Amino acid sequence: MFTPSQADVRRFFCGAFDKGQRGLPLEPLETLAYEWMLRHPEYHGALADLEAALRSMTDVDPARDNPFLHLSMHLSISEQCSIDQPPGIRQAVELLAARRGSLHAAHHEVMECLGRMLWESQVNGRPPDGQAYLAEVRRRATGA
Repeated sequence: MFTPSQADVRRFFCGAFDKGQRGLPLEPLETLAYEWMLRHPEYHGALADLEAALRSMTDVDPARDNPFLHLSMHLSISEQCSIDQPPGIRQAVELLAARRGSLHAAHHEVMECLGRMLWESQVNGRPPDGQAYLAEVRRRATGA
């Protein structure tokens, strides 16, 4: 399993952003990341300066979004949907997107569910509960 460091993640996003901005060829994962980056112009400043991104790794400001975490979650949800893992997540996200009128808005709601699942896993010292995660996304998608 590939487990990139925080610095690796920042290098990936900043590198993909730089390549995309310069019109250079992108790898498939970079293309997907760049598409999400374009939907978040508020992050472009952070993505344009790799050295500042690396220096700020220890800065924790709960009042400010972490663009690298946010974009990583977009990629994670995109990947989950592409392979339908956990089974049913693709349909649940599609239903939520239809309900919200936007895949982007749906992703932001799914991020809340994903973040909760990961937090509960860490707090309880158990593996992530994919079924509870899927159930929460489905509840949001159906309004039930």
